[in-house]
Amino acid sequence: VLWKRPFGRQSAKWSKRFFIVKDSFLLYYAENERKNFDSNKYFNIHPKGVIPLGGCIVEPKEEPNMPFVMKISHDDFHGNILLAAETEFDQQHWLHMLQESGKVTWQNAQLGEAMIGSLEAQGLQLAKEKQEYLDKLMEETEELCLQREQKEELQRLNHILETEKNKIEEMVQDLRLEQEQIKSELEVTVKSLTAIEEEKKELHQLSESLQNNLETLSQEKQRTLEKLQDSEQQTQQLTSQNVQLSESSGSFRAILQRIEDDMKKLQGEKMLAEERLQEREQRSLALQEEREFYSSQSRELQLSLSELTAEKQQTESELREEMKSRVQLERRLKEAEEALVRLEQGLSSNERTVERTELMKGDVGE
Repeated sequence: VLWKRPFGRQSAKWSKRFFIVKDSFLLYYAENERKNFDSNKYFNIHPKGVIPLGGCIVEPKEEPNMPFVMKISHDDFHGNILLAAETEFDQQHWLHMLQESGKVTWQNAQLGEAMIGSLEAQGLQLAKEKQEYLDKLMEETEELCLQREQKEELQRLNHILETEKNKIEEMVQDLRLEQEQIKSELEVTVKSLTAIEEEKKELHQLSESLQNNLETLSQEKQRTLEKLQDSEQQTQQLTSQNVQLSESSGSFRAILQRIEDDMKKLQGEKMLAEERLQEREQRSLALQEEREFYSSQSRELQLSLSELTAEKQQTESELREEMKSRVQLERRLKEAEEALVRLEQGLSSNERTVERTELMKGDVGE
């Protein structure tokens, strides 16, 4: 903060102003502007006045009622500019700083207008490029959002396919277990059928043996009947030997009765054997039907297993294709994100350039 006397008026009062040296220009503001500068750390681009220091002579000057005065003069100025510090140290500091800033020529200051025009054109071009960058950024952002949605959809489909794959694998495992169980049941059935066939052969042999015994007993019965008829004829002829013949006939009748009992017993055993044979045949037929049923079930399970294996291979190929497309999408997303970072860096650099241009424009304009 320095004291300043209005330019060109010797009798005017001194007033405090807040001064900032920017390049080769001395900007001054109202005294309260210092608080804003200290808090915000940047200066207002609309000062109360701007003093070009290029080619100026800055030297101390004696003034009545005001110590530590500094005079700024130039051939093109219509008078001198007087400033005053609070202390001698501040006076020496400001003299040194103003003299260093005044080394810039006045002709360079006159080039400010042309520089302002150039900076305005650059600012318009940068604003146009910024808008183009923003439009491109919006398009790429929309594309990235679409790619993210596609990625999420692919992840959801991948999760669904993984779930279906696990279900199919569990189903295949269950079918394999069921197939193994059916195979074990078929083996048990085959063993049972083999045992039934052997038992059937044994029963058939037993039936043939009983049939042979029946035939033998029938022949023996026939011979006995013939002997009985001969005995009856002899009884009619030999009346005298009736007692002996009666006893002989009774003995023959007892033998015949025993033979008939044996025949009935063998007939019953034959019928029982035939019934057991029929039961075995029925069981064999039932086991044969069960074997055919299990065979058909096994063929159907084998066919289902083949279809499930084909579906599993197709699902795995589709999963591989989707994984490839997912990798490509992720690579494209990464490239787009890198381009977005580069674009943001470029925009940030352009914005800083525009800010510096506006600040320089404000400094030169004042």
